Amino acid sequence: MPKKRSLYAILLLILSSAFFIALQLFDNFRNADKRFESFTDNLFCQEVSSNSITLHYTLSHPESYNIHEDPISLGSFQTTNAGQLASIENCLSRLNDISYDALSEKNKSTYLVLKDSLELSLEGAPYTLYQEPLSPLTGIQSQLPILLSEYAFHDKSDIQTYLSLLETIPAYFDSLIQFEKAKSDAGLFLPSYIADTLIEECQSFINLDSNNYLYSSFEDRMNSVKGLSANQKNQFLLQNKESVQNDVIPSYQKLIQTLKELKDTGKNSIGLCGLPDGMSYYEYLVKCETGSDRSMSELETFIRNQIREDLVCIQEILGSSEYAVSSDTALQDSDPKAILDDLKDNLDGLFPSAPDVQVDVKYVQPEMERYLSPAFYMIPAIDLTSQNTIYINPGHLPDDLELYTTLAHEAYPGHLYQNVYYASTDPSPIRSLTDCGGYTEGWAVYAEMTSYYFTEMEKPQAALLQHNASVMLGLYALADIGIHYNSWTLMDTISFFRDFGIKDNETIQDIYELIIGDPANYLKYYVGYAEFLQLKRDCITEWGKDFSQKRFHKAVLEAGPMPFYLLRKIVLK
Repeated sequence: MPKKRSLYAILLLILSSAFFIALQLFDNFRNADKRFESFTDNLFCQEVSSNSITLHYTLSHPESYNIHEDPISLGSFQTTNAGQLASIENCLSRLNDISYDALSEKNKSTYLVLKDSLELSLEGAPYTLYQEPLSPLTGIQSQLPILLSEYAFHDKSDIQTYLSLLETIPAYFDSLIQFEKAKSDAGLFLPSYIADTLIEECQSFINLDSNNYLYSSFEDRMNSVKGLSANQKNQFLLQNKESVQNDVIPSYQKLIQTLKELKDTGKNSIGLCGLPDGMSYYEYLVKCETGSDRSMSELETFIRNQIREDLVCIQEILGSSEYAVSSDTALQDSDPKAILDDLKDNLDGLFPSAPDVQVDVKYVQPEMERYLSPAFYMIPAIDLTSQNTIYINPGHLPDDLELYTTLAHEAYPGHLYQNVYYASTDPSPIRSLTDCGGYTEGWAVYAEMTSYYFTEMEKPQAALLQHNASVMLGLYALADIGIHYNSWTLMDTISFFRDFGIKDNETIQDIYELIIGDPANYLKYYVGYAEFLQLKRDCITEWGKDFSQKRFHKAVLEAGPMPFYLLRKIVLK
């Protein structure tokens, strides 16, 4: 009996020890998640408060995140990054102190994305002056007026903050001008013909005069705020007019003068490869923009293979005696709202359901059509994803089909759908600040290409046009590499496009200058798209009979924006 009691006691001791070890492990896992979430939440609040635009566009109610001080600032451009580097290194150190293995699956994804983003920022430290905040389509000079015109007014305090923000624009542009002068001193200033384009664009904005949308949009937003007296409204209108005239317009005039003074100081008239360490910077930029870890030679082969696949499909369609090519791309109803409804209806069975949201479709002011993208989606605040805005630029949308596929890119199943779907998964707030352009733009192109098959066209016609669109974007991507990495001149670029039957030299020159002014931009779209196609092929192989379009789409949408070398691990695990 004593022996039996002893064995029983030992057994109880073992079981008790195992229980306490399991409890301790559980506490360790729970504590790791708490530490990580506390760290990322604090980091989010710190970063989102860095300037008024970021804060206002990210959060409609900052107080819900314990952010009570609204900084009235647009930030500034820095020519050195010592302070930023110290901050990044500190974040990485704190991140490394948290056990990755002890985190939940959701937090593990956020950990990987955040760590990758911080490490990329460190890798880019030597290239501070290689960055270009001014570019013909996506630069500050074109984006800032749009951001200001869409700055939401929820109450009277938002109007007051906005008006104070306008007063900071001269200081913001001064820092931009100092940054461009530092680039010039370092021999890194942009080519003179790009400077000429920027000057023309800034002047067009100034020439809007009384028709400037910063007047009309302000009044529209102000009128939506309840409780304002007629006197208050008149006072606000006067303040806005004075700020546009005394702060905004003079800042653009000063930028024009600076660009005129600096435009002939650029020592490089070709792509980034013409700059010292330009090829290394381009390799870094491509990795950041695309989210792909393929080498430049691998990327070029990857792109060419996808183009070849599309060309084979085109040849098969054209070679079929059963099909006659039609040039008719008209839609029965080309109203944007009707198109959005049709696109949304076509998601059933192929894509997971997304929350119902409001979508406002607006049009770019005619005077600015030349300088803005064909369309763009305004990402809503993370705590107000029910309100969405899409801008359409009629000057870049020649026909019904172009409008249809562009709205697919911007709305369903593109940017808007991807954004609101991911938001519905309740991601960590910090994920809204990690830039993954290859994923977001690649998904939007994937959505655009899918939408050809949603139209009323017969499938062969839809396939022909879709593969043709894919080829064209692929050629732009190859030209991007050729110009910025392989030293292509304008004549080299003309020769390249002529090999594919594109012989309009003026059009090719426009393409060349767009690529010069915004390196790796086309790669972000095309490589992202091609990476999604490759990931889908891999999922078909890995999942076999369990593969479905809906399962694939759900997997990549729930993972959320991240580099493809991380996305593959999560989707295919």
